[in-house]
Amino acid sequence: MDLLEESVVPEHARDVKAEARAFAEEHIAPAAQEYHDSGEYPWEILEAGMDAGLVAQDISEEYGGRGLDLYEIFAIAEEFYRADAGIGLTMMLASFGAEIVEEYGSEEQKAEFLRPVAENDQITGLAVSEPDTGSDLAGMTTSAEKDEEAGEWVLNGEKYWIGNAVEADWLTLYAKTSDGEDRYGNYSMFIVPTDAPGYEAEHIPEKIGMRASKQGHIVLDDCRIPEENLVGVEGAGFYMLAEFFNHGRIVVGGHGLGLAAAAIEEAWEFVHDREAFSRDVSEFQAVQHILADMRMEFEAARSLNWRAAKKVAEGENAGFWAASAKTKSTEVANFCAERAMQLHGGRSILQERRVSRVYRDVRIPVIYEGANEIQRNLIYRQSKY
Repeated sequence: MDLLEESVVPEHARDVKAEARAFAEEHIAPAAQEYHDSGEYPWEILEAGMDAGLVAQDISEEYGGRGLDLYEIFAIAEEFYRADAGIGLTMMLASFGAEIVEEYGSEEQKAEFLRPVAENDQITGLAVSEPDTGSDLAGMTTSAEKDEEAGEWVLNGEKYWIGNAVEADWLTLYAKTSDGEDRYGNYSMFIVPTDAPGYEAEHIPEKIGMRASKQGHIVLDDCRIPEENLVGVEGAGFYMLAEFFNHGRIVVGGHGLGLAAAAIEEAWEFVHDREAFSRDVSEFQAVQHILADMRMEFEAARSLNWRAAKKVAEGENAGFWAASAKTKSTEVANFCAERAMQLHGGRSILQERRVSRVYRDVRIPVIYEGANEIQRNLIYRQSKY
């Protein structure tokens, strides 16, 4: 059963998809349970992914990357998350936010910050969410004030749920720079080295899912960065993120599809290798119907997601398609994981079972990159276009 078969994948993205599958089978899947149990950061696997050219390679060739496009990153996401979501997230977060610097940063910023990430000498992250604010991008309170005399920006506030907050060399950080009436024009993006004075970060306590990926709580206490670390134009941060998240939500759809595929695989194998009431469990019509529903939902989500990838890549009502793909794919992952747990019966709750790990992991993508309730707002508002 090859649920992630390549027929819907654009031809140019199939080679990197095959690379990702081979890597996942060799490095991620065999270590997944170990890292889930320990909750340790998978440095060795991340470094192996770097050596394989599968980490931070959406950065263009001009700055040291492979220039992988949206279709190729989406294809990698499906394969990594099918093997393990926690390790997969770690590998995909290693350059998270760097795309904003490439799109809007100065040539000096790209040379100083992008190239070391593309060459896998550094890792980065994106700092947006706060302890009391997640999906409301125009409600963040972390501030950035310019100290004209010192030629610096002074940051104050907190960030929460930030991937690589502790491990990263630098972050792309979203902060409030004004109090104008246009609440969407009050925010800007900054490059913040994690060794900047006034930057402190600690790991968030252990999570139930995606345990091989580390998120952190950042406290910015008069954190000072050079004024040239402003990315692009002051006040354009909200709009930068809106565009960035359109691409990101397509990839998160890939997260959901990889998890859904894992759930279906586990359920199929289990019911075809177990007997009850002197019959193979797969012979019961109720079981067959559950598997049929899982497969139909998966195929519908995958078709939508790949169609949405094309719409976003071509800039055709990108917000609608990105939100639709992310919502459908991550919710199908939850549906498939719950059904797979039911088919496994009592064994589903055993820590050692892959289906148990998948069941925990699927709860997370419905929240990150904008909770699905917010995505439904976007889908409704942009349906008229």
